[in-house]
Formats: sequence, C-alpha cells, structure tokens
Amino acid sequence: MVAKIAFFPVANGDMTLIQTESGRNILIDLNIRAAADDPNDNTPDVAKMLRDRLQRDRQGRLYVDALALSHPDQDHCSGLTEHFHLGVAADWSRQSDKIFIRELWSSPLVFRRASKRHRLCDDAKAFNSEARRRVKCFRDAGGSVGDGDRILILGEDEDGKTDDLTQIVVPVDQEFSTVNWQHDHTMKARLLGPLPKVDDDGEEAQSKNNSSTVIRFSLTGGNVPDKCRFLTGGDTEVVIWEQLWDKHQYGDWLTYDVLLVPHHCSWHSLSHDSWSELGENAKVSQDARDALSQARGGATIIASSKPIKDDDDDPPCVRAKREYEKIVTVVRGQFRCVGEHPSESSPDVTEVEIDHNGPKLRVAALAGAGTGGSTRVGRQPIRHG
Repeated sequence: MVAKIAFFPVANGDMTLIQTESGRNILIDLNIRAAADDPNDNTPDVAKMLRDRLQRDRQGRLYVDALALSHPDQDHCSGLTEHFHLGVAADWSRQSDKIFIRELWSSPLVFRRASKRHRLCDDAKAFNSEARRRVKCFRDAGGSVGDGDRILILGEDEDGKTDDLTQIVVPVDQEFSTVNWQHDHTMKARLLGPLPKVDDDGEEAQSKNNSSTVIRFSLTGGNVPDKCRFLTGGDTEVVIWEQLWDKHQYGDWLTYDVLLVPHHCSWHSLSHDSWSELGENAKVSQDARDALSQARGGATIIASSKPIKDDDDDPPCVRAKREYEKIVTVVRGQFRCVGEHPSESSPDVTEVEIDHNGPKLRVAALAGAGTGGSTRVGRQPIRHG
C-alpha cells in the first residue's frame, strides 16, 4: 500500500488522514459541517470523502485505527457524534453505519486546561466522555481491552493522575510506533506537546490553543524508512513554538517534509503582535519562525483554511502565508492552501503520496487538472531555516 496524507477541505478547521504503508489509518481532528448534508449547499462533503478512503472490518464496520484530537475546539471535532460510533463496540449498528474508532488518542492535559478557560462544545464533551470510558475499561480489565475500547494517552496528566496508566501513556518527547496497540514498522511518531506546566508559565502558555497536541511523524515510503516527516500542531501559537525552539534547536525533532501550519495560517503562531492592529508593522518572533522553518529540501507547507486573501482576516493571514512561502522558497518547496485547490469554489482533498523517492502532491490537488498525475516533493539534503 502507498502511504498517504490527506488534508480535507474544511475551511478554517483541521481534518487530516494519515495512511501508513502498512495500511493503518490515523485521523487527526475532524470538521464535518452539517451544511454538507444540504444538497443546495456547496460545502464539501468531507464525510463522504473520508468514508471513500476507509475500509470495512470483518464485522462490516468502516473504521479508523486511531482518532486523535489535537484540542477540543469545534472546528477540530465537529461531526463526531453524528458520524462516529461512541460507546461499547457491541452497540455499533449496521443501520446507522457510523465510523468505528478502534483506538482513541487523547490528551487529558488539553481537556483539563480547556475546561478551566473555555466552554466545550457538545462534540468535545462527547470525545472527553469516550476517553474517560476507555480509560475506565483499561483499569477495570487490568489492561486487556479490545477494538473500540482502546486508548492512547498523549502526555502525562497533572498531579500524577496517569501514574497508574504507564502502559498507555506517551510522555512528551517520547517516540512511539504503535497504532491500536500494534507495532507499525512503517511509522514513528514523536510527541512534542502539549508542554507540561512550569512555574513561570503565564496564562498564554496554558491556554486552550497552546495546549494542542504537537506530533512529528516519520513515515516509510516504498519500504524505505523516514521518507516523509510530517509535523502537525493543532492551533499552537507563538509562545509554544518559541519554547519548542528553545528545547529542540540543536536536534532534528522539528524537521519536516510536510508541515500543516498551525491555527489555519494564523499570524498568532509567528508573532505576539496583532495583525489587525499593527498590520505590516507587526514583528515576527524569530524563535517561533525558526521552529517552523526546519524544512527539508523540497518541503511542502499546507494551510488548512479558507482561501487566503490580502485583507485583515486572521486566520488565515496573508502575511503569515508570505512568511511560510519564504520558508519553502529557501528549500525549493511549495505552499498550498487546501481551500484554494483545485479551485476556491470547489475545493477538494489535498493529498500527499509517499514512495521510495519521498512525498509528492497529486496534480488534481494542485491545479484541478484531474489527470491522476503528481508532482514531486523534492528529496534534497536537509536544510535548516
């Protein structure tokens, strides 16, 4: 099977499907808007786009091997209860035919911080309840649970609340290669965030967005390991990228071939200044930019957002787009906005395929040509921005 990363056209939201070369599916976030069910509305039917990419198990259930939520904003979890089965596996219904979640990837830290400062939407509450149910199943069964009850906890909780769950906890800065409790030799993932609280952290560092899960994947292509590094970080803003640069500037944990730009190409991931107030006078944080500049040769930067205009909107922000374009220009790469391809009026999935030569973008996602061809994402020596 060819490894792929699919970015769905969800406007200012995130919905990314990783398909490893071994055939496992990892869905990160979802934004399935109800308007897509209206035949008179032009909102892309991303639920159908997702279902077309999934397989059925022996019980006839469409499934994802893992579902991860970067953080509990509505534009990262909309449609969960409508389109995904929650609760015990035995209650899955052929009639409703919802997508079955073999394993949930959840960060208790992001939910804990969100609940203190941000009211959760119904889908976020449902995700959190499902995570708690699965943790209880693990504890009650002494660790022996099956598909539909499994959970991987991304980051240790505060005050020792996950100390008895070490089998299913991935600490920050640790690498893991399991999906649904099975080793996947075609994938490695390193958890970089959410960062644990430190004494001098302010409110900004502990906010909902800044508690987003940050993961750097390394994917096999054509039986060759590490042919594509994919960095994704939810809605993380400037203060977190500054901290990540401080921690990792002397290593290669932030290097990537594909970057999903944080917070839908928001200026707040690159600067402490307000774009709407200061415009071109707003200053870039060099540390944050350096963290997001670790592109390998020929890298692609993806913005999961509505079309980016030269206006005061943020997100997406036109000046942020210009900064990312500068980053990929240095390594002869490319910048793509999901909401603009193949056209602004009819955006489709932007898909990256990974073979022994590395990642490449499909032509249809670039220009709407529909020829089934592709364009290579170059494999040049690593360059640091």
